[in-house]
Amino acid sequence: MARRKTWREKLADDKDLPKVARIEGALSRRWGSGTFVIPAPREVDAAMRKVPKGRVVTTHEIRTHLARKHRATIACPLTTGIFAWIAAHAADEAAAAGAKRITPYWRTLKTGGELNPKFPGGVAALKARLEAEGHRVVQKGKRHVVVDFQRVLFQL
Repeated sequence: MARRKTWREKLADDKDLPKVARIEGALSRRWGSGTFVIPAPREVDAAMRKVPKGRVVTTHEIRTHLARKHRATIACPLTTGIFAWIAAHAADEAAAAGAKRITPYWRTLKTGGELNPKFPGGVAALKARLEAEGHRVVQKGKRHVVVDFQRVLFQL
């Protein structure tokens, strides 16, 4: 039986990415016309690493940054979200191994300022880290959001 890859190995596996392609067929109904980029996992991680303490970024800003970087119309929302999730788990894995400087994944929010419950530690851990950096997190229904996140949004 094959050994499972670690999160850090998954992050380092670029799988021949990034790739830019034309938006065609079924994708055009959802995304319109133009081109899209499927970023490399490490590109998403690099964008997440740029966010300084006291600031936040959403996956939308990361996608906009990656699309601009590759001169594409949009960046694929599905793969960008998956690679952010991998980057978060790779950072948590590195921290567990003793690394001091890790990707600050808790500063990456979903669209609308929502905490990503799939990140390591879940909402409780993310909330604690964000509040330690001076943010206020409130519950809205089942979601947890950073209050006035737009005010501290980091532009990549």
